Amino acid sequence: MKKLLSVFAILLFVVNISAQEINWVTLEEAVALQKKNPKKIMIDAYTNWCGPCKMLDKNTFKNKDVADYVNKHYYAVKFNAEGNETINFKGNTFTNPGYNPANANRRNSQHQLSTYFSVRSYPTILFLDEQAEFLSPVIGYKTPQQLELYLKLFKNDAHVNMKTQEDFSAYYSAFKPEFSN
Repeated sequence: MKKLLSVFAILLFVVNISAQEINWVTLEEAVALQKKNPKKIMIDAYTNWCGPCKMLDKNTFKNKDVADYVNKHYYAVKFNAEGNETINFKGNTFTNPGYNPANANRRNSQHQLSTYFSVRSYPTILFLDEQAEFLSPVIGYKTPQQLELYLKLFKNDAHVNMKTQEDFSAYYSAFKPEFSN
């Protein structure tokens, strides 16, 4: 029995290490947290039916390096871009008036907040600054190392001095990823 408990404890420890979790909050919570401790916001705009969104969750957001970095430097928001939640942001109330509950796991109408941020495809990761002002979208599935580039770009404010595509290309070429894949 003691041996079985030891094996169980080891397995629980290994599973806990390998399944890192991002601390997801609502957009309202993230904005409130910014007032106490300013950090940028990362919003995962996903849909229930989106295959690449599910891959992003499984392969990228569960990566230990990604989870640790996001938890340390960002407030992370999970946002169903075709969902039915009511979101208060910047003095506006955003809903999904065309939401159809029968389509909860299929394509649905776009949430008003998706329109506000001009989200046109999924997944889209939205980055906001410390005052919840929109910085940029990052469109499509990203591996941990691909996302690392953007996480560090915005966290370190490297985007501020980028005026041209050549500026970004130089940053991209010089970037040395450190996250495991």
